[in-house]
Amino acid sequence: MAASDFEKAPDPFAAQRARAGLNCPSCGSSHIAQVLGDNGGVSYVCTACGHSWS
Repeated sequence: MAASDFEKAPDPFAAQRARAGLNCPSCGSSHIAQVLGDNGGVSYVCTACGHSWS
């Protein structure tokens, strides 16, 4: 698969994240990963810019 084909691949979860309102407060991207925090809480990390928040 060529890199350009990969970059154009649809994101099957984009609509779901947009409905959930999960957007990066730093860059506005909807590419968000939910991760387990140090104390057992939930944190989020933007996979576009690397910003993290809880």
